[in-house]
Formats: sequence, C-alpha cells, structure tokens
Amino acid sequence: MAIKSYDAIVIGSGITGGWAAKELTEEGLDVLLLEAGRNIDPNQDYSEHKMPYDVPYRGLTNVRFMEENYPIQRQCYACREYNHHLFVNDRENPYTTPADKPYLFFRGRHVGGRSIMWGRQVYRWSDLDFLANEKEGIGIPWPVTYKQIEPWYDHVETFIGISGMKEGLPHLPDGQFLKPMALSCGERILRRRIAEKWRGQRVVTIGRTAILTEDHKGRAACHYCGPCEQGCITRSYFSTLNSTLPAAQATGRLTLRPHSVVRALMYDKDSNRVVGAYVVDGVTRQELELKAKIVFLCASTLESTRILLNSANPRYPNGLANSSGVLGYYLMDHLYGSGASGEYPGLEEYSDLGRRPNGIYIPRFQNLRGQDAKYLRGYGFQGGSHRAGHLGGFQLPSLGSPLPPGFGASLKEAMKAPGGWSMMLAGFGECLPDKRNKVEINKNVTDKWGIPVLHITADWYENDQAMYGEIREVAAEMLEAAGCKSVRTFGEAKPAPPGKGIHEMGTARMGNDPKTSVLNKWNQAHDIRNLFITDGSFMTSSACQNPSITYMAFTARAANYAVEQMKRGEL
Repeated sequence: MAIKSYDAIVIGSGITGGWAAKELTEEGLDVLLLEAGRNIDPNQDYSEHKMPYDVPYRGLTNVRFMEENYPIQRQCYACREYNHHLFVNDRENPYTTPADKPYLFFRGRHVGGRSIMWGRQVYRWSDLDFLANEKEGIGIPWPVTYKQIEPWYDHVETFIGISGMKEGLPHLPDGQFLKPMALSCGERILRRRIAEKWRGQRVVTIGRTAILTEDHKGRAACHYCGPCEQGCITRSYFSTLNSTLPAAQATGRLTLRPHSVVRALMYDKDSNRVVGAYVVDGVTRQELELKAKIVFLCASTLESTRILLNSANPRYPNGLANSSGVLGYYLMDHLYGSGASGEYPGLEEYSDLGRRPNGIYIPRFQNLRGQDAKYLRGYGFQGGSHRAGHLGGFQLPSLGSPLPPGFGASLKEAMKAPGGWSMMLAGFGECLPDKRNKVEINKNVTDKWGIPVLHITADWYENDQAMYGEIREVAAEMLEAAGCKSVRTFGEAKPAPPGKGIHEMGTARMGNDPKTSVLNKWNQAHDIRNLFITDGSFMTSSACQNPSITYMAFTARAANYAVEQMKRGEL
C-alpha cells in the first residue's frame, strides 16, 4: 500500500507547532502534524477545578513516586499532584549533564505540549532587543527588526486574545489588547508610589497575558478559578488545544498523528532536501517513514536540535543543516530565582475577588539609553500582591503557604478568616549568548524509544552573576518604597540552575551569514531550503521578556513565507 505524501509535516504540537499547522492548512496545504506523546482529553486530563479532597495525597503528592519518576519535573513550580501526568516521566526521557553543571529540562509530551501548562505571559520585543547584539558586538546580529515582526505580533495577538494595559513604552511595545485585568489594592499602591519615586522611569503594569477577559472567537472569558497550568475546560487561555488546533482541523486539511516519536529527518542527497521523517510509533515501536514536500520542525528548542543532531549524514556529519558548525551552541535561558517579598499592613478591609490568574509586570529599566549598570542588558520583574485566603487546609502548604495556627476546632475557625496582604517581586534577567552553553548527543544513553539523548552543558557566567546579585536588592528597595513591611529577599548566592526559567532558547540561531548561523531571517535552513525551524531554537539572543509570543509571531511569518515560496515553485 502506497504511503501518502503530504504538502507539509509539522513536528511538535506545542505553541509553535499549533501555529504552523493553523497557518499552513488555512493557506491550502495538506498537513501532517506529528506529536511524540498521547492525545489529551480535557474532560479526563484537566484538573483546574479539582479540590484537595479529590486527590489521594490532598495536593501534597506521593513524594516517593515523584522522586522515582519525576525527579526533574517535580522541581517545576507547575508540576503537582493534580497535573503531574502532563509532564514527562524522567525515567523514560533521560538526558545527561556534567556532574557540576545541572540543567533543569521541564517537558510535556502530549498533544498541545507545554502550551497547556505555560505561564501565559506575553511581551513583545522592541529594537532595544533586536539590535542589542549588533550594537554591543555580542554573538551575531539579528537579521530582522521590530518593524518586520510587528504585523505578525498583531496577527497572532488578534487571534489568540491578549489582555493588557497600554503604557506607551518604546522598549515594551503595546499590542492588540482586550481589556486588562484589574490591579489589586496593593498593586495599585505599588504602581503609584514607584511612579512617584522614580518619576516614570519604572512602571508597574498588569501582566500582559494570553487569558481572555471577554468572550473571543468562540472562547469564553476567564472565570478566575486560578490554576491554569492544570488545564482550562472553558478554553479561556490560549493553548494549541484551545485555539490553533481547532482552527487547523476546521479546514479539513489536517491529519494529527499522536504517539509519533521522530527519530531523525529523511534526507535526499541528490536534491539536498528533507523528504520526511523517520518515526517510531510510540505504542508499537514500529518505525515508519512519513513524507512531505516541506518540514516545519517545532518540537521545542532542545528536542528540535536533538532531531537535527541525530539526523547527521555523510554530507552533514555534525548534524543536519549544520555546515556552519553552530548547531547545538549558544543555549540560553532567563536568569531566575531572585527577588523579594513583604507584607502590606493597613489593607485588611479589602479582599480579592476570585483567583486572578495573572500578576504584575515591571519592564526592564536598566541600560535603556546607554550603559548605566555594571552588566549588559537587563531584567524585568513579575510578581503580585494578594491576600492570603482560606483555600483548604492541605492546599495551603502545597502552594507554599503555612497553615493557620491552632488544631481541631480552633484551626477550622482560623481558616474562615482571610490572612494578611503580601507583595512579591521576582526578577527575570537576560542571558547573553555564549558558546560554552551547548547541547550534543550522548550516544551511550537512549530514551524509552531507543533514541540517543542530549548531553546538556550550561552555566551562568560573569554578566549573569553581576545582574543576579542586584535583582534582590532592587526588588527589596521597591517594596520598601511602596510601604511594605518585613521585607525579605530570596535567592541563593548562585542563580537557580539553567532551565529553571523554562525559557530555553537558541542552539539553531538565525542570522544573515550561513557561516555563523543555521537559519535565515525566514526561519529557513541556510543549507536545506525546504526545512523550517520556528520554536525557540532559532533565537539569536534572549531579551528578558517571556518569549512565547515572539515564537508564535515568527512561526506565522515563516509559514506564510513558505507557502508563497511553494506557490512560486521555489521550494
């Protein structure tokens, strides 16, 4: 029986894979979407409305089970008893690191990928970010500017629905916003007092988030139940499952194939093209050959690079499409794990309404008009102010809060009253591209499906350390200026291991010069014209903003470019 050949294969169904599938199918292409993991049934797999009494360990998890099966994933803030099934089993999906350089690789392997558990914060880049490498002589220049990406930010935001507040900041461009979520009383005080003290040079705004504040394109507005990383049955936040996948399926031109673990890409040396993918069926372990005219690699930063490295052949012995030799290098994440918290006295008459699934954002304010800090680039803050609630005894410690005082009847009585108001700020700093941060194949270790795994080498260096030490001090300074009491800083002397920020990017960077980059400005491989890579691996620098909206914008742009090239017969 003849195997069907598709117009396009999209590998990975996460944030970028969903967008590639949507754009390509809507432009008339017949698309095969490959997902390594299983399908997701929201009625069975989502748990955002479960209470502690609905799970065996009351939200505290089976510690032994998690240590045995999820020793890495359990270190992610979002991985809990309610939803650990949305994260990979670390025993089945190993990777290696040097003994003295741990790396935290948080993953989801199912239809929708991490778009189901992501933090939903979306901030545009500006030319402060796109031009920084060139101005400072760091890494290589980006081959694009903000003006070239701006219409694609508009395109993506209009479809997915972003709530936010326009601030008119040139270094954090405004977007296509739905109405913003409201600031809490403590956050309003923080916004006003920081504006007064720093004369507008520091700005507190509500988080810009891919969560609906009004009904949008058939999806309901958020009802503030809170734990979005456990799923959303009302489809109120953006995910592949909630938005782009239904749009692609509506065209009738999408074939979704879960349990499809891509071992390597198929390469034809005579035409110098990729012609499909070698796939291991995740259930039967049977190997398949699936073919297409073009391939969009959207498996996530590290998995896409792993596939390319495992696709080495005589022409590209160091990894497919790697004549530059830079594939696997310049891995980045955001500097994370440092900040401050404090108590807000005098607000006892106010209460929160619901569990707003969003916080505040303080955009970067360092080195905006020249070098004014002891490090390059800068950092922003995320955080929020809320009142400690009565969430149910065992859920309080599972979320990091203490139990009220007392025992028995006195404990129950204490839990009827809300606690005090607090405020927290956590920094996210930009990581410079550094060749010492890299991934390579460890041929001595394989995953459950017999595929060689990654060996990841990453660390924080001089610029990162200088920035990290300042973040705690500045966070505490702002909280004290806002009137917080009992202010205390957090964060160890050294930052949390790379990967903790869950914003891994780089390793297949884009650039103008094929000798120093893997991709051109269209996310198209310099070496192989019908291969496109649009997940975080294409990033040439990291900025300090959450990167997902930028991935989405570049993906939509690349997909439309690919279709135009196909229509012209140039692919």
